[in-house]
Amino acid sequence: MCFPTLFDLLFPQQPLHPERSLEREHTLCKYLNKPAKNERVTPYLPLRGAQLRPRQKRCDGRCPPTPGLKISNSFREPTGSRAADPSERTPLAGPPPPPRPYRKPKRLALGRRCQVRPPGPLLTLKGTLHHTRAGIHPGTTLDSLWQCLALSGRMGGTTSARRLPQPVFTPRGSRPGPEVTREERSRDRYPVLPGFCMLSSHLRLVPTRVQLVRSLVRNPSSSLMDLKALLSSLNDFAPLSFAESWDNVGLLVEPSPPHTVNTLFLTNDLTEEVMEEALQKKADFILSYHPPIFRPMKRITWKTWKERLVIRALENRIAIYSPHTAYDAAPQGVNNWLAKGLGVCTSRPIHPSKAPNYPTEGTHRVEFNVNHTQDLDKVMSTVKGISDVSVTSFSARTDDEEQTRVSLNCSQQALMQVVAFLSQNRQLYQKTEILSLEKPLLLHTGMGRLCTLGDSVSLATLIERIKRHLKLSHVRLALGAGRTLESQVKVVALCAGSGSSVLQGAEADLYLTGEMSHHDVLDAASQGINVILCEHSNTERGFLSDLRDALSVHLENKINIILSEADRDPLQVV
Repeated sequence: MCFPTLFDLLFPQQPLHPERSLEREHTLCKYLNKPAKNERVTPYLPLRGAQLRPRQKRCDGRCPPTPGLKISNSFREPTGSRAADPSERTPLAGPPPPPRPYRKPKRLALGRRCQVRPPGPLLTLKGTLHHTRAGIHPGTTLDSLWQCLALSGRMGGTTSARRLPQPVFTPRGSRPGPEVTREERSRDRYPVLPGFCMLSSHLRLVPTRVQLVRSLVRNPSSSLMDLKALLSSLNDFAPLSFAESWDNVGLLVEPSPPHTVNTLFLTNDLTEEVMEEALQKKADFILSYHPPIFRPMKRITWKTWKERLVIRALENRIAIYSPHTAYDAAPQGVNNWLAKGLGVCTSRPIHPSKAPNYPTEGTHRVEFNVNHTQDLDKVMSTVKGISDVSVTSFSARTDDEEQTRVSLNCSQQALMQVVAFLSQNRQLYQKTEILSLEKPLLLHTGMGRLCTLGDSVSLATLIERIKRHLKLSHVRLALGAGRTLESQVKVVALCAGSGSSVLQGAEADLYLTGEMSHHDVLDAASQGINVILCEHSNTERGFLSDLRDALSVHLENKINIILSEADRDPLQVV
């Protein structure tokens, strides 16, 4: 006797004789269910209204058996109006399968998104199961379903394989994916993919989509940023104009454009070990607090470690950026983070920064008086003819004499030309005033911080707060003249990194910084000022965690931000 193929069962089109349909129901049940204990087939739901397609070519009985398909002679008769007469029943051919130990089946919920883990390779089928007029056995197991899928190599719609470490079930209530329509199947007529099939008959087992993805998937909320757009955003976060004039900040290494950034890598010091970590994490942009390039390079070879950093960055298309003292001076920068370890306090910059631009044109102001007897028009026309000069005039009374006051703003270069013109008239030159214009100070921006504690605390208590904030077990302490660990501290002057030049002359009870020269420590101690040294980068590295969170908000989570794990201070206490 010839049995129908899986293709006939899964893609029926025309009705058959009831006897033939009943026979196929039992065969399909054998595909979807494993025999239970004592070789009895567990009850199944009848296929009501199933539309089965006849075979295109009748088998002559010499067809090879279907791999993996086992048919049992014993089965339970279906119930209902469609149950066939036992006398007309045609038993299924083939020897009975060997007894198998009973395993409690894993129930497969219908109508919910799932990923089915096969018993073999780590290939996962992700799809949605629908049931319509055709019934599905309520005891269908995951292994049985996978066996059914693996026996056929035909599928419809857009499918591929997905590799996952373990099966994942989405929460109940997830929306099922779209079904594959007949038109979509006709465009791609059942492409072959070994180990998978699309069940698209009235049984309606429809995998919505199976994708080929990596086991490690990037954050779906992240996107790419152009390098220029990222630099502009970083400058808005902390303008590079806050940096000291001697510092080397900004973009230090730039790959050939165009360059897009998906992963930003944060580190305090860019060493070769940190660079290797950045390469492993596929960074596109390294933000190194300390500039790896400080002194000018005359050549780029493999000889020194800093030159090797530049070579590896360019070879792997990684941009390198350093803010350094711009983040020291910023209101939300390193020094403000360091002040948080002191407790409740108010702070202000020791050396406030100045506004990036002058509020008016020019760097100098020149003022002089012109008598009415003198040629005012000639003076005004000559002064206005000098470039980078803005002129205003108003009436003024000097020594009971009406005069015209001329005020002009000019740059440093134009100042010399103005002075040269005025020196030709001795009377004008003797009454000339030259003022140097200063940029306005920024109250919350600048180098260092002078912190006033809400309540005075002992030096020992403050030391413990600092060690806890910096996550250090030891710090270096120099007691001021006449001070002890129980001496009260009210004012603290601090500077992250090396603070000798910033803290010099500051009036405080305690100096807190990373490092100071030996003679600067002696000078401070002689004045009764306690000094705590924590090593250079230990006063800066902890800020990177706060910086990561702040940049994520500022950049609106457009890129991934990773904090280095290999970055550490080169010095340790042994």
